[in-house]
Amino acid sequence: MPQDTLSIILAGGAGSRLHPLTAERAKPAVPFGGKYRIIDFTLSNCLHSGLRRVLVLTQYKSHSLQKHLRDGWSIFNPEIGEYITPVPPQMRIGNSWYAGTADAILQNLYLLERSHAGCALILAGDHIYRMDYAAMIRFHRERKADLTIACMRVPLAAASAFGVMELDDAHRVRSFHEKPQQPTPAADDPHSVLVSMGIYVFYMDVLCRELRVDHDDAASRHDFGKDLIPRLIETHRVCAYHFGGDSGRVTPDRYWRDVGTIDSYYAANMDLLAPVPPMNLYQLDWPIRTYHGQHPPARVASGAAGQHGELVNSLLSSGTVISGASVRNSILFSRVYVAENGEIEDSILFDGVQTGFGARLRHCIVDKEVVIPPGERIGFDRAADAARFPVSASGITVVPKGYQFPDAHHAPRPGC
Repeated sequence: MPQDTLSIILAGGAGSRLHPLTAERAKPAVPFGGKYRIIDFTLSNCLHSGLRRVLVLTQYKSHSLQKHLRDGWSIFNPEIGEYITPVPPQMRIGNSWYAGTADAILQNLYLLERSHAGCALILAGDHIYRMDYAAMIRFHRERKADLTIACMRVPLAAASAFGVMELDDAHRVRSFHEKPQQPTPAADDPHSVLVSMGIYVFYMDVLCRELRVDHDDAASRHDFGKDLIPRLIETHRVCAYHFGGDSGRVTPDRYWRDVGTIDSYYAANMDLLAPVPPMNLYQLDWPIRTYHGQHPPARVASGAAGQHGELVNSLLSSGTVISGASVRNSILFSRVYVAENGEIEDSILFDGVQTGFGARLRHCIVDKEVVIPPGERIGFDRAADAARFPVSASGITVVPKGYQFPDAHHAPRPGC
């Protein structure tokens, strides 16, 4: 039952491949989709799955993440044993920071034991997906598994980025290889493999015991995929739960993305602009919760000279104003201002970004509160962009948070 389960979200990763979006924030706190943070998807899954006891293990540059949890997720009642609690490293065991996924949980073993929960659900806070965890927990109990791993099918060419699993006909995991260079194809499809999603259900006594065993192993890297899971397959009943089945309440869109690079992050955002988005954010009984600022409605207005504002196939958050400018196939977070004669195309603009008269942006991500000067052009000359900003492998230009252009000043914003 979800009420008997403690959820543990691993949210301490540095997210170095997502730099510079992670220069001042943890990866789970990176904004996504016009109004959310990445961690909102995992937390919303917990909320809708009936899970009301959640520990969020933080570490790297965690201030913005902890602030978001305070402002947007103080929704449970501790008087009846409900909570979402951020847990920074406390060095309760040794003098080191979290040294791996298993070590992060080991260092908070006392929180697990005093929860008196029957099961532990271990999650990552940096993936984009919707999932009914209650269905997976029910599967775990029905199969009488010691450990259940959520899995999904990916193309064989992508397998080296995941933990690859081989199953028998009874859904029992018979082998597990973390990021293999030569993965074994699935038995029923030579072009795909089954991979771990980094979502685990343990019986609590099994988890606590095995964490102690791993801690005493001097050769261990203290990682679930590299150490605990391969060992448990040999000694315990480890089962696989297939993601996207029909056993849960959420619409089975089977969408899951690791947004660990600028290109994958950009692509996942752009997925939301597809004619039929591959992930359904509009299921009324499974909304993605987040913090909502007190902003006025978004507005598409005529410019001072009478030119019309244009908005095509884009997401627009509250407090944003498009004044006599064109915005196409883009995502604008809250309080963005696009001045007259400007053109924004295939871009993502974070909170508070302002673009001056005639500025043109294409294929770029602009972090919070950046002021783009009048007439500026970004995304049209890769060499010129790379001399000033990070540019991804596919050519996405990223303007870092706090970047200051010469002579940039805040553009006047019309009243709403």
